[in-house]
Amino acid sequence: MDGENPVHDLTKHHSYAPRLLADIGGTNARFALEFEPHHFVAVSVLACAAYADPQLAIIDYLSSAEVKSAWSGSIDHAAIAIANPVDGDVVSMTNNHWMFSISALKQSLQLQTLVVVNDFTALAMALPHLEPDERVQVGGGVAQKDRVIGLIGPGTGLGVSGIIPNGNQWIPLSSEGGHVSFSPANKVETDLLEVIWQEFPHVSAERLISGMGLELLYRSLQKVQGMAPVNNLSAAEISRQAIDGSCILCVQAVEHFCAMLGTVAGNLALTLGATGGVYIGGGIVPKLGSLFFESAFRQRFEAKGRFSDYLAQIPTYLITAEYPAFLGVSAMLTEKLLAAGTDSTN
Repeated sequence: MDGENPVHDLTKHHSYAPRLLADIGGTNARFALEFEPHHFVAVSVLACAAYADPQLAIIDYLSSAEVKSAWSGSIDHAAIAIANPVDGDVVSMTNNHWMFSISALKQSLQLQTLVVVNDFTALAMALPHLEPDERVQVGGGVAQKDRVIGLIGPGTGLGVSGIIPNGNQWIPLSSEGGHVSFSPANKVETDLLEVIWQEFPHVSAERLISGMGLELLYRSLQKVQGMAPVNNLSAAEISRQAIDGSCILCVQAVEHFCAMLGTVAGNLALTLGATGGVYIGGGIVPKLGSLFFESAFRQRFEAKGRFSDYLAQIPTYLITAEYPAFLGVSAMLTEKLLAAGTDSTN
């Protein structure tokens, strides 16, 4: 990351052979082979619904013509980022039907090493490995070296994490920070909160700053403004109509969404002391384009009273890398191989 933070390039000390990398979400699973650092080959997206379990999806991927043309040998080491908590050997996904044992999957695929981690933990571990053209700075100063980095990402939910430097390594934080209580910053947001309280006794940040949150904001703005109910729109449709300007209410929903994200990101920066910067991931914000860059996000990030000057120095970045989760799980796999003294050459 252009020298701003310590990056222990583990791959310089470890020989490479193709590793299997996966990024599994509720709907799709992305797979790739990594032949060398930051170089992903035979990237493929498979629908989770088409397979009974991840093993069958992996076997199908490895049997594909694209993979066979890239590599005909065995795969010994693999790493999976999954949109689910990973606590113990059995993973039961909450947003699709997949359930599996990590140890059984490792054995059935005849792997020497298998790393399975939460997808947001993997994204956090990708941050030190991002190239300058894989992020866009949105305000603030220069990131301090050897300091905590924060991560927040609206998507299906609101992921919150961070990484702490520890010598030559980074320690990722497992967090459910998206479920902190939402705090309104102005009269309109207070009115929105009062409307939403009628449906949800506890309103978390994720309730509003996520895909479902954007839809809830759109519906709630109708009530706050005394409008007759109109057709419910999906988050994707709200974003699309906001971007092309065809729906004023959609524009307002996105503006509130970005501003609220700024407040929560500022809270994260203060909580962690994230003077190494705060990064924005997830699938929603990168698609907003200029709507995000011209929004009140950064102003609300800094709007912390006596600590406004402190936050003004902390840079915020939008992650634009195509496969950031692959970067993170690859780094975690390399660390595990180094700790075990395992050579990754087949």
